[in-house]
Amino acid sequence: MPRRHLAGHGRLRQISPMSTSGDPAAARFVREIPAGDDRPRLVCGDCGFVNYENPKIVVGSVATWDDRFLLCRRAIDPRTGFWTLPAGYLELNESAAEGALREAWEEARARLILDQLLAIYSIPRISQIQLIYRARLESPEVAPGPESLETGLFLWDEIPWDDLAFPSVRWALDNFREVAGQANFAPRGNPGGATGDVQGL
Repeated sequence: MPRRHLAGHGRLRQISPMSTSGDPAAARFVREIPAGDDRPRLVCGDCGFVNYENPKIVVGSVATWDDRFLLCRRAIDPRTGFWTLPAGYLELNESAAEGALREAWEEARARLILDQLLAIYSIPRISQIQLIYRARLESPEVAPGPESLETGLFLWDEIPWDDLAFPSVRWALDNFREVAGQANFAPRGNPGGATGDVQGL
């Protein structure tokens, strides 16, 4: 049976897997290498639909008010209780900038003005790409959203460095400081050899 996929003529076509019973929910997926491919995929054994699993996109920001940095203490796993930047998964039909603004509101009730893209980080262990913006707060009034235990505006020396949730939080803060005062710069990336493992924080 020929395989079905989402590629169209310059557009995405929504094709749902279909079982022989006609019920998409009953589709039977197996992991195999489709014809013409070079790696295992999830393939519907009934209709040949290929479910391509792609990396997740995270969007967020390093946001400041004067010399203070906005951080949120996580209320959810992973790394509950540790401090992070306002960031999260990009939603369908949302631009990266829109996602970064939304995450700042959801996690810190913060309104931001985005400057430019600060960094692009690759975390291959969890198949994740992170797009982090440089931003400034419209107001110092912030408050924890549903996914945060608390929020804070920290001077550089006040940042809880030993309690940061993820290595990329430190990378982004360091990159922010590295380009301070520069109006234009190329987005930064992973520090040399760094993969984003938490134990490497």
